[in-house]
Amino acid sequence: MNWEFSEDFARKMDQEDPLSFLRDRFFIPKVSNEEAVYFTGNSLGLQPKTTASFIQQELKDWAELGVEGHFHGKTPWFDYHKVLTNTNAKIVGALDSEVVVMNGLTTNLHLLWASFYKPTKSRFKIICEAKAFPSDQYVMESQAKFHGFNPDDAIVEVAPRDGEYTIRTEDILAKIEELGSEVALVFWGGVNYYTGQVFDMETITKSGHSIGAKVGFDLAHAAGNVKLQLHDWGVDFAAWCSYKYLNSGPGNVSGVFVHKRHGEDSSLPRFAGWWGHDEGNRFLMEKGFVPSKGAEGWQLSNAPIFGMAAHRASLEIFEEVGMDQLIAKSRLLVAYLEYILAQVALKFDNCNFESITPTNPEEKGCQVSVLLHGQRKELFDKLTKKGVLADWREPNVIRMAPVPLYNSFEDIFRFGKKLEASLC
Repeated sequence: MNWEFSEDFARKMDQEDPLSFLRDRFFIPKVSNEEAVYFTGNSLGLQPKTTASFIQQELKDWAELGVEGHFHGKTPWFDYHKVLTNTNAKIVGALDSEVVVMNGLTTNLHLLWASFYKPTKSRFKIICEAKAFPSDQYVMESQAKFHGFNPDDAIVEVAPRDGEYTIRTEDILAKIEELGSEVALVFWGGVNYYTGQVFDMETITKSGHSIGAKVGFDLAHAAGNVKLQLHDWGVDFAAWCSYKYLNSGPGNVSGVFVHKRHGEDSSLPRFAGWWGHDEGNRFLMEKGFVPSKGAEGWQLSNAPIFGMAAHRASLEIFEEVGMDQLIAKSRLLVAYLEYILAQVALKFDNCNFESITPTNPEEKGCQVSVLLHGQRKELFDKLTKKGVLADWREPNVIRMAPVPLYNSFEDIFRFGKKLEASLC
């Protein structure tokens, strides 16, 4: 692609983009009465314009039907979670029976760890990425302590090599092989929240299984962003949120994956709840938990309908376009953003933007993380005032995520011009 730093070029790219119509499906925030350049879909996705109508339908059923909405609403609440399953399964590359939407992300991780982290005196170690997202760190620390282990002994981090920002796959595999029979669980983020690095989940899974460990992933920054094939890769478990790339509202419900080989194993230990009990006998209210088959057997409580309704509004858009088209556009947007950053840097002697995101398109999604050499947070603050909504991470990194559902090439051009103005 012969990129150009011009408004005409950006508009031409948008005119030729088969997904450009999707932008009108979302509310775009404004700054000083101008549409913002919204690059924080990796933190909170934008609201689909249909979200309110989906929630209003459930409010209407509640108002008119009361408790009868569980069975006689337009979409009965009793099994509302099921209408979210198929599209989520497509997004993460799973069978329908392997996916359920429930609870929040960290709650779901703890529930999954109850089933898949079963340490012994000799096999208790957890291999993870260094500087994992804090909630993952706290899950690991508390789970190790719960089982009577010192987190400093149980948790083994794999870090980038000196002078590098991303973690080499061979270093992950070497650590798994080195610790071997000491490892109970390999737990990894599918996409690193700081650098945007996409990890080789298939290879990590095979390596973990080769030494007898279970393998699970936090896909908060991966679901709706990159290609996933959890079933085919043989991943044991995974969880993801719905409020980043899945655009379902702040703090909204989480998705869970449990591989079929585990979902059909009723003897697997778990923290049981009423809604995970066998659906056919759930209302007999008898002692003795009998799990539903598949991921649904990990449910606890009946569905939080209003949050699920918001999630459904976004999933309808994903169902319409599919991940393959979104990933294809994402790669073009990211390449254009990287080009614009390089062009701007050439114009200023005091400016050096170093991307800490991998250059290989297979190793990144739509996030670009940039070190601002020679600049401070004042530059980020200037951009924010000019309507660029990105994300700052200490000590001097800006994370930007041009999301293919609603970001445009013109957004990226406008960012480039605002960046130039902020550097002057």
